[in-house]
Amino acid sequence: MTPASVTSVDEVRAALADHQYLADEGLATAIFLALTLRRPLLLEGEAGVGKTEVAKVLARWTGGELVRLQCYEGIDAGQAVYEWDYSRQLLHLRAVEASGAKVVEDELYSEQFLVRRPLLRAIAYEGTVPPVLLVDEVDRADDEFEAFLLEILSDYAITVPELGTFRAESPPVVVVTSNRTRDVHDALKRRCLYHWIGHPDFERELAILRVRAPEVPAELARQVARAVEAVRDVELYKPPGVAETIDWAHALAALGRREIDEAAVDLTLGTVLKYREDQERVRSHLETIVAAGTGA
Repeated sequence: MTPASVTSVDEVRAALADHQYLADEGLATAIFLALTLRRPLLLEGEAGVGKTEVAKVLARWTGGELVRLQCYEGIDAGQAVYEWDYSRQLLHLRAVEASGAKVVEDELYSEQFLVRRPLLRAIAYEGTVPPVLLVDEVDRADDEFEAFLLEILSDYAITVPELGTFRAESPPVVVVTSNRTRDVHDALKRRCLYHWIGHPDFERELAILRVRAPEVPAELARQVARAVEAVRDVELYKPPGVAETIDWAHALAALGRREIDEAAVDLTLGTVLKYREDQERVRSHLETIVAAGTGA
């Protein structure tokens, strides 16, 4: 199965499940439409809910290269699109001068000295299978970069003044993620299909645990899923995501636990909560959380 041949949302869910990603119908529908309509997919949600993993799974499924652009404050075209390899240009220039040959400036700005950063690599890919372009945490970048990204995604083309315009023969599969530390501009949202990924319900989180942590005893996995559900009901600065749920289950299993209790939860909170204040809040609700997990 390939994205080019997919004909239904159910096929998308099945393909994702084959690669150990259990998507609900809403996410599977968004991915299906993004592939069918060849539109970028903007995924928002709290950290740890599986946004980045969507792009990784799509790359494994399609066989296309995963090209990841990690956004951060101050990122510019040099880090995201292309730059010139000045060291190699200088070495070439010295070699030409040493040989007594004439320096041709155009030679210094040819493909051999062009360093392709993620956006250019995704647009000017060479191969039969389009890459999967992951623009991760776009909310960390500034407004100017977001506008620049919008321009590229509108035409799937990048112009390098010295070489001309690179244009994608077939658009890459584009996944843009945001943790919503700030609002992404409406113009970029209009260009993309949008989906919010929330925390999974108990049944789906348990199913994810069984797929991603099959070595964890079944009863312990069930109790961890229930306990995480209760932890998220506490008012926390950073509620645990699916990744933390998996880590917690692994940690408890590594300690030889087959079920949770207050001592085990207290000792392993560092695998599921990464802020001291959150840990203190949860410790004040240990009895309730363990009761929720064990069904007591």
